[in-house]
Amino acid sequence: MKPVLSWLGLLILSAFSTLSAVASDAISLQEPPFLLEQVETGTLPPVDKRVPSEPFVDQLLSRSDSLEPGRYGGSIRLLMGKAKDIRQLVVYGYARLIGFNENVELEADLLESFEVKQQREFTFHLRPGHRWSDGEPFTAEDFRYFWEEMAMNEELYPFGPPAAMLVDGKPPRFEVLDPLTVRYTWDNPNPEFLLALAGPSPLFIYRPSHYMKQFHVDYAEPYKLAELVASANIKKKNWTGLHQRMDHQYRFDNPELPTLQPWIPTTEMPSEHFIFKRNPYYHRVDANGHQLPYLDEIVIDIASSKLIPAKTGAGESDLQGRYLEMSNYTFLREGASRNPYDVRLWSTSRGSRVSLYPNLNTNDDTWRPLIRDVRFRRALSLAVNRHEINQVIYFGLALEGADTLIPESPLFKEEYRNAWAGFDLKQANALLDELGLTERDDRGIRLLPDGRPMEIIIQSAGESTEETDILELIHDSWMDIGIKLHVKPTEREIFRNRVFAGDALMSVWPGIENGLATADMSPAEFAPTSQQQLCWPKWGKHYETEQESPPDMEEPKRLLALYKEWRHADSIEQKRQAWQEILEIRADQVYSIGTVTQVKQPIVVNKALRNVPETALWNWEPNAFFGRFRPERFWLDVDNSLTSAEVQ
Repeated sequence: MKPVLSWLGLLILSAFSTLSAVASDAISLQEPPFLLEQVETGTLPPVDKRVPSEPFVDQLLSRSDSLEPGRYGGSIRLLMGKAKDIRQLVVYGYARLIGFNENVELEADLLESFEVKQQREFTFHLRPGHRWSDGEPFTAEDFRYFWEEMAMNEELYPFGPPAAMLVDGKPPRFEVLDPLTVRYTWDNPNPEFLLALAGPSPLFIYRPSHYMKQFHVDYAEPYKLAELVASANIKKKNWTGLHQRMDHQYRFDNPELPTLQPWIPTTEMPSEHFIFKRNPYYHRVDANGHQLPYLDEIVIDIASSKLIPAKTGAGESDLQGRYLEMSNYTFLREGASRNPYDVRLWSTSRGSRVSLYPNLNTNDDTWRPLIRDVRFRRALSLAVNRHEINQVIYFGLALEGADTLIPESPLFKEEYRNAWAGFDLKQANALLDELGLTERDDRGIRLLPDGRPMEIIIQSAGESTEETDILELIHDSWMDIGIKLHVKPTEREIFRNRVFAGDALMSVWPGIENGLATADMSPAEFAPTSQQQLCWPKWGKHYETEQESPPDMEEPKRLLALYKEWRHADSIEQKRQAWQEILEIRADQVYSIGTVTQVKQPIVVNKALRNVPETALWNWEPNAFFGRFRPERFWLDVDNSLTSAEVQ
């Protein structure tokens, strides 16, 4: 096996990790009983012909105190609120070229190994004998097809290749070195490339070329392609519309599309009952030679999102976190006395459960200089009673503080979370007085320099009663500093457009996405790099498109410079230094006003389902919710399972 360079390309690993792949002849491979009949009839080849010659052997199953090798069989039920949410099986399945392991370190998964040089040259080695779910070989041709026939095809990708594959606007040089080796080379570093491959909604840089070529104008028989286009249920009646419809790697809504995920879809749209069956060619095995996953089947039923807590409490889901809130906890615990499930409390890991975003790009000429003055933002933050929010809404179980990283992050510092986050009305009033905002109307509301009362309309997507409850508490404490808060809920698209256009003074939304960041991870969301950032959408749009104006304040400009320093850093220490200064600036400048974090997330787990963590972090990035904990390890202890009647 080829040596693996760390994803930063700085150190050559002297030994494989505990989850490394080992040769399949070193273990005795076990045939899943679910597939035995197909093997005996010749429909499927035996397991030693289905898994790669060097599969990924999950040694953690035999070495971790909290995990245990499982047994084959069984089906579990999940509930989702919309049919499109079946894509969560790609999130949860978490088969990635390169993924995060239990230590939040990047390692080869679908790949056998990878090498990185100066964060510019990325060489990927595929596993010999690895196959798609239909049994066809997974090779370098699948990478070539995506790059040359899709990403560089102006009809399929009119705006060019995915953004994660562009550095300074330029794509990489792509090479096929041999049937199992490909290389991507950029002129400048691309430290976010591997992160994109490991994401919950990953960058797919490969396709099942043997399947997709039948929909491509350069490969298909013209008359056959015309027939497929004519019979397809697509809006764009041309070959590109057909190709795109059949290529939903992430949406997971085409049962015919070969996949590398642990379970494969078998149900055609539309439906409210979806069945996913084990992938016979999945590349992972346990240390005892059992091809993973242990579970034969996953069933997803579609229900109204408002009904999912009730259905879960009635025992209709075997593994549920999505659509559950802490407000459902008592009801779910009561349901556990009648149904065979446990309710576990994981923690969320956003920088803040709910944050307020003063819009530094607002169009209002009177409010804009005020919002840009750090004293004003600090005053607003000091007037938020986070302890009250925690006690009233979260039973005192959350962590109070600013919108920053959580303690589990190696970059965390207590001073960042505490910065301007204490409840101090006296200091808040003093800061506002210092700004010259001393005049008040007969209600006690301070007056703006143009004589208008300081009434802040906060734009909201109106999707959470929890958010509404928090804003009511903030309204009361802000009244004590002479500022009145109003909430304007709108549909999400209207909400975002108002913020993007500068028509919003302030908005409410969850805090930073990845509170668990390490120095290796991108600090892009802390700098003005995206229009989606609600505190400076126009500056973010400038970074993305060069439309609008660039930042004209020193600290945001410095944040952008530090982000670029991180991208071009030659060492992990340089990356860490860039991160720490970024976090210091963000804490001091209060671009978002956090409330509490690590809010508890109820996770309902069937009592017979094993290897699901008792406690963990429930987040999109980097954990992909259940994904990083590898649901292919989950198994049903059928011998010790209980029925609802036995529980009662």
